[in-house]
Amino acid sequence: MMRSAVMIRSLSEPPLRLREVLRYSGADERLSAEAKSCFEECREMLRYDVCFERLPVLRKGGVLDLSFAKTESHDLSVCLRECDEIILFAATIGLGIDRLISKYSILSPSRAIIFQAIGAERIESLCDTFCAEIEEQFPGGIRPRFSPGYGDLPLEFQRDIFASLDPPRRIGLSLNESLLMSPSKSVTAIIGIIGSTSSPQQ
Repeated sequence: MMRSAVMIRSLSEPPLRLREVLRYSGADERLSAEAKSCFEECREMLRYDVCFERLPVLRKGGVLDLSFAKTESHDLSVCLRECDEIILFAATIGLGIDRLISKYSILSPSRAIIFQAIGAERIESLCDTFCAEIEEQFPGGIRPRFSPGYGDLPLEFQRDIFASLDPPRRIGLSLNESLLMSPSKSVTAIIGIIGSTSSPQQ
């Protein structure tokens, strides 16, 4: 199979998982009202953008050829068992939350922590929503998403992902020399497709 073109998708706002926000912030139910207040303050600043492509996978000895890059990661190979294709994606919720975290780090550190937690919950919810949409298109199912820096897949793999997807141009997501992404509340990952029979729709 030939590699597909990179596609861009803007998703609708996923429902807020308040308990996750509280868990990320280390707070309890007493701060629910504060967390809701923070969410309303940042809500209009958030966006839910993803760029992705569908790619074939080949195995040559201990080398995993993902079309855009090769790796000897054992953990990724195990994750992609029974998969002949992947979805490579990058996702971000934008710079708005970063600006609020920076602002409240000075004005109200406790509120900054809540914004950090909201950012973590929002990007996870975005990735979960995107993965659920992808799974609906493939009857055989998908594998859990796998990101650089997890297991034995080096963080340097980010460079290959960015070279393939070009997130700076497509969704405004950049990677610096230290391999940090901006906006910070962003994710890149690989989704293994099991027994794929159809193509993701734009």
